[in-house]
Amino acid sequence: EIEAKYTEKMQVLRDELDLRRKTEIHEVEERKNSQINELMRNHEKAFGDIKNYYSDITLKNLALISLLKEQVEEMKKRENHLEKEKADVLLQNKQLKEPLQQAQEQVSELRKKLAHYDKDKEALTNTKARLKVTQKELKDLRWEHEVLEQRFSKVQAERDELYQKFTKAINEVQQKTGFKNLLLERKLKGLLSLLEKKEVELSEVFAASNLDPGALSLVSRKLEDVLDSKNATIQDLQLQLARVCKAHNDMLQALEAKLTAFGIPLDNLGFQPLASPVPGQ
Repeated sequence: EIEAKYTEKMQVLRDELDLRRKTEIHEVEERKNSQINELMRNHEKAFGDIKNYYSDITLKNLALISLLKEQVEEMKKRENHLEKEKADVLLQNKQLKEPLQQAQEQVSELRKKLAHYDKDKEALTNTKARLKVTQKELKDLRWEHEVLEQRFSKVQAERDELYQKFTKAINEVQQKTGFKNLLLERKLKGLLSLLEKKEVELSEVFAASNLDPGALSLVSRKLEDVLDSKNATIQDLQLQLARVCKAHNDMLQALEAKLTAFGIPLDNLGFQPLASPVPGQ
C-alpha cells in the first residue's frame, strides 16, 4: 500500500513536473520566437535604411557623374573656342608682321632722310626769309602800282579836261605814263616770276622732307601700340587656356578619386577621360 501510494504520488509529481517543463519550454519558445521576430524586424529596418542610404549615394553619384560629364563637355567647347581664338590671334599677328617689316624699312629710310633734315630745315628757313622779303617787295610794288593807277586816273581826268588846249602836252604825259607803266608791269612780271620760282623751290623742299617728324613719330607709336595690344591679347588667351586645362585635369583627378572611393570602376563611365596638356609643359 505504501509502495502503491508513493508510486501514485511519484506519478502525480512526474506529471506536474512534466507539465511545468512543457510550460517553461513553451514560454522559452515564445520568447525565442519573439526575439527572432524582433531581430528580423530590426534587420529588415537596418537593411532598408542601408539600401536607401546606398540608393541615395548611387543617385547622387550618378547625378554628379552627369554633372561632371556636362562640365567636361562645356570645358571642351570652351577649350576649342579658346584654341580657335588663339589661332585667329596668331594669324592676325602673322599678318601684322609683314606691315611691321615694311614700316621698319620705311623708318630706316626716313632715318636716313632725317640725317639731312637739319640742312633742309635751314635751307627752308632761308627760303622762307627770302620769300617774306619778296612778298614785302611785292606788296610795296602793288601799293606803288595802286598809287600810280590813282595818279594815272587823275592825269586822265586832267587830260580829258584840258584835251583840246593841251593835246600835245597830254600826249607827252600819256607817253611818259605809258612808258613808266610798261616798266612797272615788266618789273611786276619779273617779281611774280621770282615768286613762282620761290614757291616751286618751297614745294620741292616740302616734297624732299616727305614726312614731318611728328607724323612719323605718331605712325610709329600707333604701330607699336597695336602690336603691344595684340601681344597682350595673346598672353591673356594663353593664360586663360592654361587655367582651363589645369581646371579640367583637376576635375578629372577629383572624378577618379571619387569613383575609387565609392568602389566604382572607371570602365563604367562609358568613355575614356582625356587629360588636357597644360600649355608650356
